[in-house]
Amino acid sequence: MHADGARFGYSPAMSENEPKPPLRRGWTTGTCATAAAASAWQALLTGAFADPVTVALPRGGTATLPLARAELRHDSATAGIVKDAGDDPDVTHGALVLATVARGPAGSGLAFRAGEGVGTVTLPGLPVPPGEPAINPGPRAMIARALEEISAACAVAADAVVTISIPGGEALAAKTLNPRLGIVGGLSILGTTGVVVPFSCAAWIHSIYRGIDVARATGLPHLAAATGSTSEAAVQTMYGLPDAALIDMGDFVGGTLKYLRAHPVPRLTLAGGFAKLVKLAQGHLFLHSSKSRVDPAALAATLADLGAPAETVAEARRATTALHVLTLAGGLGLPLGDRIAADAAAVARRALGGADTALEVVVFDRAGQPIGRAGDAVALAGG
Repeated sequence: MHADGARFGYSPAMSENEPKPPLRRGWTTGTCATAAAASAWQALLTGAFADPVTVALPRGGTATLPLARAELRHDSATAGIVKDAGDDPDVTHGALVLATVARGPAGSGLAFRAGEGVGTVTLPGLPVPPGEPAINPGPRAMIARALEEISAACAVAADAVVTISIPGGEALAAKTLNPRLGIVGGLSILGTTGVVVPFSCAAWIHSIYRGIDVARATGLPHLAAATGSTSEAAVQTMYGLPDAALIDMGDFVGGTLKYLRAHPVPRLTLAGGFAKLVKLAQGHLFLHSSKSRVDPAALAATLADLGAPAETVAEARRATTALHVLTLAGGLGLPLGDRIAADAAAVARRALGGADTALEVVVFDRAGQPIGRAGDAVALAGG
């Protein structure tokens, strides 16, 4: 448990049988940056920081956050907020988000700059163009609204230069997909709602979409979407793909394929371990164990279709893992991996709909060796 576990509503004295309290929500980097910028702008205009500072959230409601830093100079002001991601295992939880605000030329409006630890966009396909700081449109709109409200109250124009910094952000960004997306130098300032929902799927799916967008915008002809790190490394080696062509789809096969149906690419390889792709072959599009399980009877039936003897099929039905069934098939020299790849490709093709994408599926073992492969002739001819 977290060293400060009581802060999250847990107590060592709690019985394991007692119901746990609901997970606590937190604030996005966009909300933290907005609060810091608003307090700094108020200090620059009035001489006093708002602490705590309250800002409006995009979908209604407000967030009130305390300051961790406040520095007023003759030509600028800096305020800082320590990000609280609630009970979400967010890489930026506890990071200091700083906003330095200076007056801009009359009539210039609002300009954004990337300070220490905030990345710069270098590739097309993201919500902001190359050369711009990696501050997404949602947080930009939040900051603009906050500064405009303060400016109106002070009867001045909202002409300002806002620099967002996250000390140590470049090291944290190495743990994210930013380098793969062409965001260099640090983290992104994110958040469409302003609120972090613990263990939400939204952030992962968002990163899948942005990875596809960047790959399409840079003209990459072949993408590989993998369920895990072993299969990702293996498929990258197999085809010599650049990092930008790799999509970390995890369990979100359905979300990946549905987005590609509307935003097609010339060629797609789905890569994964045997058990994960058995689930796909059996019709599941979300592969997490909480929502989908391998059907041993169906897998045994597949083994029977490949010519396994009755006693082996019976043992497969009793198997508690997909790996056990794979081992049985291997002992008989049966191409179970290829069959699972073919069945998975059929399910994936239906999810892709009419997208003009050459599709293949590659099944890898735990050592990263291919044990099954199937898909469109165009894709196979290229590999």
